Amino acid sequence: MNAPSRRRRLFGGWSANLVLTLLGISQQILLVPVFLHFSSSDVLAGWLALYAAGNLMIVADAGLHARALNRFLAFKASVDCDGRTRHFYDAMLWVYFGLVAVLGLLLLIGLYFLPPSDILGFRATPQFDAAFVVMTLASLLALPSNLPSALYRARGNYGRVVWLQNGAMLAAQFAQLLAIVVNGGLLAVSVAYVSVQLLVAIYLVAVDAPRLYPFLRHGRRGRPSWRWSIGQLRLGFPFAVAGATEIALVNAPVLLVSAFVSGRMAVAQWGLTRLIAGLVRTLCLQVTLPLAAELGHDHAVGDKARLRDLYARGSVFVTVLASLAVSGLLPFWQDFFALWTHDSVVYDPLLAITLLIGSSAVAPSILALSFANYSNRGDLLVRTKGLQLVVFLALSVVLIPSMGPLGAAIAIVASDLLVQFGLLMLSIVGGTLQHPLRHVALLVVISTVVVVSGWGLGTAIRWLVPGSGVLHFVVECAVWSIAAGLAASPLAIKSVRQALIAAIPR
Repeated sequence: MNAPSRRRRLFGGWSANLVLTLLGISQQILLVPVFLHFSSSDVLAGWLALYAAGNLMIVADAGLHARALNRFLAFKASVDCDGRTRHFYDAMLWVYFGLVAVLGLLLLIGLYFLPPSDILGFRATPQFDAAFVVMTLASLLALPSNLPSALYRARGNYGRVVWLQNGAMLAAQFAQLLAIVVNGGLLAVSVAYVSVQLLVAIYLVAVDAPRLYPFLRHGRRGRPSWRWSIGQLRLGFPFAVAGATEIALVNAPVLLVSAFVSGRMAVAQWGLTRLIAGLVRTLCLQVTLPLAAELGHDHAVGDKARLRDLYARGSVFVTVLASLAVSGLLPFWQDFFALWTHDSVVYDPLLAITLLIGSSAVAPSILALSFANYSNRGDLLVRTKGLQLVVFLALSVVLIPSMGPLGAAIAIVASDLLVQFGLLMLSIVGGTLQHPLRHVALLVVISTVVVVSGWGLGTAIRWLVPGSGVLHFVVECAVWSIAAGLAASPLAIKSVRQALIAAIPR
């Protein structure tokens, strides 16, 4: 694997993931004022709960995506790579179909006897139960597309599947806007959101994967045995625990706050504030996915030198990116929040600061988590992420009833720092780098310096640039961006950049 081809894959993956992140931002941010204009904060809170429930269905993958990805990577070192890949792909597709059928049936039975509107406190919101069924069931039906996605990532085509997802998300956003304006009901918006993405999932499985990899069309075998299928679920369990924890940390708090806090305004406040911290986390995750695919390849072929070098540089890159984003959000998020919600939702500064600083602090561990998924470290994942899920749920049950949304924020940040950063990341860094403590210390210094300096600069600009409204917000953000660009301008000098990269502990 030569360096130019690796750089092309990385930049191709980053560009696709950057667009996906921007579309994720527009999905959350642009729809909120439209909801508030054509509907009410109660309906918005209902949509946030539905969106979280749909995302939680990704847990139903049961770790099969990561299991398949690791097998596809392992097959690259075998003699009959395409043949072994085809046999495994065909068998896993049957496992996915069976899993979706069983879980779909159980879901419908559960929702019949336990209406979600009663559990989550949306009895007065029209169409909530029907919209909940549409969101969750469609998310389940899209699960088999995770299999070709794993194959694309293992074969260096991870940008392709992300671009298809980008097209689906963009079309879904236009459909949602139309549904809000024309109908305004939760059911219509939910159908608009899931229909396009479900069609793309079907296209991936039935058309795109066999066309891109013709060997998938030949030599199809019958259904795998029950024993083999259950074995794949067992081997995927550690990855399922890791994925469930990550998804729960992003989406479950909305449902927990809905269940424990009676005020619907608190649900909207939490959902909107958590959204920006979740987008920082998503940005870091999308940046690490192409890196993790390359790291997984180096791990599979035993190239420790390239693995160590790429991990060290990638860890610093993710830390700088997250710290820079948070340093700009901390001073200006309040102004944007007021414009975004038209002052119809109360701003909680302590909640925003807790979530944003926590997102910055945990950023380096996201690369460690992605690499663990791509290097078949199931035992480490099930121990650390299982513990993190327990810590998060225990703290949530204790803190949310008494502290409300702030309790949920503390539960997320504490579980991230104690387990994902303190156990998982330190274990990965210690087993990958020769100077792990020096590397971690450098990351802490970088994060602290960037966040404090950017936050201080933004606070000074807000004080020096008086005014209010959209124009004031645009001006203060522009001034901050220019100042930050000037501060980072020495990095444009190649010799300076190379000297800093060489100084990174490996």
